[in-house]
Amino acid sequence: MPLHLLKMCVGCDSVDDLRQWQRDRALRGERIAHRTRNMPRRAPEILQGGSLYWIIQGQIRVRQRIIGLDPGVDGEGTRFCLITFDPELAETVRVPTRPMQGWRYLEPQDAPPDLAGRTDEVDQMPPNLVRELRSLGLM
Repeated sequence: MPLHLLKMCVGCDSVDDLRQWQRDRALRGERIAHRTRNMPRRAPEILQGGSLYWIIQGQIRVRQRIIGLDPGVDGEGTRFCLITFDPELAETVRVPTRPMQGWRYLEPQDAPPDLAGRTDEVDQMPPNLVRELRSLGLM
C-alpha cells in the first residue's frame, strides 16, 4: 500500500485557490511542485502511488498524487526535496486537523476517501458552517 503525506496549504483559502495557483504555474511552463526542506525517508513507499493531502482552512480537503521526489541543493548549498505532483486535484471528505509545520506521513488507513461519487451532505456544506456547527456540538 502506498504511503501518503499531509501538509498545510499555506496561502490558499479554498480548493479553488489551490487549483488556480497551480493552473497559473502550468500556464507559465512551470512544474506543479512544492519545495520542502527534507527528503522523506520513506520515499519508496510514497512513490508507489502515494498522494499529498492538503490541509486548507483547518481541514484535509484535497489530495494530489505524488509523481516525483527529487533531491536538490540550492545556490547557497542548502539541501531540499522537490515534490512533484500530478496536476489533477481530487477533493476528499473533509476531516478537521490541527495546524502543523512541514509535512507528516499519512498512513493509507487514515487517509480520507475521495469526495467524487459521495453524497454526504456535510461534505457539501461551506467549511465555516461545518466549523461553527462542530464548535456548538451540533455535529
